[in-house]
Amino acid sequence: MRRMILLLNTVLLFGMFGPAAAQDSLPPAPYAYRQLDDPQQEAAAQDLMETLRCLKCQSQSIADSDAPMAGDMRHQVRIRIAAGESPEEVRGWLMQRYGDYVSYKPAVSATTWPLFAIPVLLILLAGGILIRRMRGRA
Repeated sequence: MRRMILLLNTVLLFGMFGPAAAQDSLPPAPYAYRQLDDPQQEAAAQDLMETLRCLKCQSQSIADSDAPMAGDMRHQVRIRIAAGESPEEVRGWLMQRYGDYVSYKPAVSATTWPLFAIPVLLILLAGGILIRRMRGRA
């Protein structure tokens, strides 16, 4: 009985973590670590990659991250730039695919407007409170 439980636990463990380990063992995408031949296109790709967030690391840009997903995203950026797409078209495609969170420079939209409005409202509120206190002391 103990052998059966041990075997079942082993199977479950490999079943849960096996796919994740297999994904990390895949070779990186061709342009994950290789630059484009055209220096202008590579510069445009680098500038764009600095403004895109790694979805796995979340605190690094895809230019700085060593995560396999960031490598795949760098590959996509480079091949799309090499194909003639503008950096904003590539950003739009990635945002459509992964959501607004992928961009460090989100566009104002129906879902992101609070990100822009709330700080302004807080500054106005703080300014109003300061003005009332200054008037009260005078």
